[in-house]
Amino acid sequence: MLHSCYTSDLIEAGCDEAGRGCLAGPVFAAAVILPRDFDEPLLNDSKKLTPKIRGHLRKIIQKEAISYAVASVSNKEIDRYNILNASIKAMHKAIRKLKVTPQLLLIDGNRFKKFESIPHKTIVGGDGLYMSIAAASILAKTYRDEYMVMLDKECPAYHWVQNKGYPTTAHYAAIAKEGISKHHRKSFNLNPQIKIEF
Repeated sequence: MLHSCYTSDLIEAGCDEAGRGCLAGPVFAAAVILPRDFDEPLLNDSKKLTPKIRGHLRKIIQKEAISYAVASVSNKEIDRYNILNASIKAMHKAIRKLKVTPQLLLIDGNRFKKFESIPHKTIVGGDGLYMSIAAASILAKTYRDEYMVMLDKECPAYHWVQNKGYPTTAHYAAIAKEGISKHHRKSFNLNPQIKIEF
């Protein structure tokens, strides 16, 4: 059972990212402010849900949230800033797009850089503890998955419809065979020492 809020009186925005461990594509982040009486028993960390349930919950979150926003940072910016800084930048971009100003930011993970004058709380495993962070994880994940499916039409050799840019054997095999695309993160290890047979 997820907690509805961290405090009893502040406007809280949950923040999470998706795509940190991928070899290709942007990193996405979302910020979500939920009503205090929000109640959805299926809500959980996006990684623990099926794509169908994530899609179902995304519609509910977008309909019932007080405010939500999604943002991304490109693979080129990831190479320039590193993935941690790019993830935080994506969160900042999402927070800035909120139509309601939060009084506290709940951040999934243990690293964050202060956003303007808004206090924040980092929470390891927060997407499995607090509703707003879980909601943010679902939006970030579903928006990023949609984006990678779109990129797959441009670069079908890498099987992004299936792997969404994550480091699977098939993805590494495609890189070994085709080389890297303009969407790959050059600062990541794209050439693991694994035996690939064609």
